Amino acid sequence: MITIRNTHSPEAVARMTTAELRAAFLIDTLFQPGALDLTYWEVDRTIIGSATPTAGPLALVADPKLLAAEFFLERRELGVLNIGGRGTVTADGTAFSMEKTDALYVGRGTRQVEFASADPANPARFFLTSYPAHAEHPTTLAPAATAKQVPLGAPEKANVRTISQQIHEGGVRSCQLVMGHTTMGPGGVWNTFPPHTHLRRSEVYLYFDLRPDDAVMHFMGTGQETRHLVLRDGQAVLSPAWSIHSGCGTSAYRFIWAMGGENQLFDDMDPLPVRDLL
Repeated sequence: MITIRNTHSPEAVARMTTAELRAAFLIDTLFQPGALDLTYWEVDRTIIGSATPTAGPLALVADPKLLAAEFFLERRELGVLNIGGRGTVTADGTAFSMEKTDALYVGRGTRQVEFASADPANPARFFLTSYPAHAEHPTTLAPAATAKQVPLGAPEKANVRTISQQIHEGGVRSCQLVMGHTTMGPGGVWNTFPPHTHLRRSEVYLYFDLRPDDAVMHFMGTGQETRHLVLRDGQAVLSPAWSIHSGCGTSAYRFIWAMGGENQLFDDMDPLPVRDLL
């Protein structure tokens, strides 16, 4: 079963209560032990989910009514990023071992995908993002150790961070999916700062490595009607193309970013000066 999230306009978001905003953009059901959890977001026909295998493997299957497909990746591509213990993703019989923060691109046409944990007591926590695909690219592992590292920020701005680009135009190829993760540096709490939009693609954020008493204040909305959501460890937020996306944590943390749309250039963005935010 897949939960469906509808599209919302800037005007509607400006009038939402906290509960309505969370219901529309927050995904807080991920990483349930022994379960596969999927959400279909109308924007860019994105599917977001998680797989947390414990007692045995979990298989990725298609919802025939929603996808009108014989198998999940018949017309789609998939990005997987592990934030838990060591695990394995098996795609059409080929097993890919994944450590924490390793990513895997699974190409269109792959019929069978299964997720497993090496140690059920310390299960893998696979975060999944899928978009429609117009062509086939090979299934490829994108280890964290070989990712393109982009250091950004400054201590005086409290936004020192390192971006690890894993599925992107200059690395593991895809149709439209761009995926990786960011690690905040010492004293770094602000991410994606200054905030920006990119009208040519939407984005999904997954925050992780947060302690139980910590949180990230994720800012969204237009530059003149900003809103915020409080996110905890293992929770994801949907970011429409028209919305800013920026966050500030109560301590160091990491987050996965996954984007899809008509442009894969990572630097294709429209920054909003902080002085213009309301």
